Amino acid sequence: MRAVTIVDRKLEWASHPDPRPGDNEIVVAVRAAGLNAADLMQRAGFYPAPPGVPADIPGLELAGEVVAVGAKTSRFALGDQVMAVVGGGGQAEMAAIDERCAMAVPDGVSWEEAGGFPEAFSTAHDALFTQCELAMGERLLVTAAAGGVGTAGVQIAAIAGATVVASVRSADRRPAVVSLGATAAVDPEEALRLGPFDVALELVGASSIPGVLDVLATGGRIVVIGVSGGGARAELDLMTLMHRRARISASTLRARPLLGKASVATAVEAHVLPHFASGRIRVPVHATYPMDRAADAYEAFAAAGKLGKIVLVWPS
Repeated sequence: MRAVTIVDRKLEWASHPDPRPGDNEIVVAVRAAGLNAADLMQRAGFYPAPPGVPADIPGLELAGEVVAVGAKTSRFALGDQVMAVVGGGGQAEMAAIDERCAMAVPDGVSWEEAGGFPEAFSTAHDALFTQCELAMGERLLVTAAAGGVGTAGVQIAAIAGATVVASVRSADRRPAVVSLGATAAVDPEEALRLGPFDVALELVGASSIPGVLDVLATGGRIVVIGVSGGGARAELDLMTLMHRRARISASTLRARPLLGKASVATAVEAHVLPHFASGRIRVPVHATYPMDRAADAYEAFAAAGKLGKIVLVWPS
């Protein structure tokens, strides 16, 4: 097979051995693979792949058709259309994944949307509902809400009955974010003035957190999912944290044990996938690129002004 390959911090379209399934794995012919900030970090040498994952093939999510199954698999058969969060290796013509981490692609969903769904919606659902226990009627702030995880968080929170305020720097992207379910999509300063908030989905990073902490409600929760826009080191007023009886948590999916990833997939299947199948939620796709033009896609991802996902598709 061929795959996007990191060579000296640059990308090449190179040949690799075809993957073979382990007992509990399926091999997927990849039709689409979403691009994420972690891919750019891995290319730059700052986010190495976990053990057992191809060290030089990026890609944390994929969608495609099952072309081989392991001896102990039972959920999926040859030809089934699936999507999954993976530890790496998703930006390739084929990938082997544990079937417990895979989800069925709903009928009628395009490969582009399926390829951009798993990481964004799994991350958002785990952060909002498992970690922060977001409840109906609560107020949520989503920072950097026009990106992949941000647009996912806005949609699933609105469907769950939360009031969502979206922080979006670019004015021309705000109407689209409102159309996804946000009550308001405004610039970051105005977003803080619309507090207090019970939960904040923090996608900017360190520079954003002090302001968000100031507008948390009593018992409020901040979950940090991204740091690419605002740095990784913050100075916090612990007295404010104590007075608010607030909680700050953070996570990534990539380094979790297999069963932890499978648990996230099970929750998304139960609570999010039905809305994806019905069309109530969608994956805004900003642009698609053939996999063999991944370098162009990475450049587009690094530029400002995106709404939703950039997705790599079957090579030309």
